[in-house]
Amino acid sequence: MEQIATLLPVIPSGWDGLVFRGSASARIDDKGRLKIPTDLRRRFRDQYGTEVFITSVLGDSVMIYPLSVWEDLEARLAALPSTDRTKQRYLERVSYYGQQTQMDAQGRVVLPPILRESAGMSGEVVVSTRLDHLEVWNRDRLDSRFDQEPFSEEDFAYLSEKGI
Repeated sequence: MEQIATLLPVIPSGWDGLVFRGSASARIDDKGRLKIPTDLRRRFRDQYGTEVFITSVLGDSVMIYPLSVWEDLEARLAALPSTDRTKQRYLERVSYYGQQTQMDAQGRVVLPPILRESAGMSGEVVVSTRLDHLEVWNRDRLDSRFDQEPFSEEDFAYLSEKGI
């Protein structure tokens, strides 16, 4: 944990080092439900329970946070001045797209309709991990993003400077 703390600028207070890794294909059903892939769902439930906060910042993908992780992020946001414009813009967006919900017994979550539409969430999707939360992408949009925003030599250099 000490080594991780030197690499990451801010470690959430409740974070114990458990991370989500990898990605998996999934489908959005006709009712707008995503069944979280089995391995990810098991880790999610065992560590964090079934309460989640589903949101987005840009509306192009879906972020699924364990509620406790989201609450840690909210506490850090609350520490910023209420007049902070970046904080205001961030909260406007995550509130607009956001919804607190619970995973059902089959590991499904209902995606908010406005976010489903904005992010093109229907049919086949990719559930990708982001250390402390999941990110869901329309497969075609993610492939396009990889083509338009390749990982560059500058990106490698930046991470190398950070010791990664």
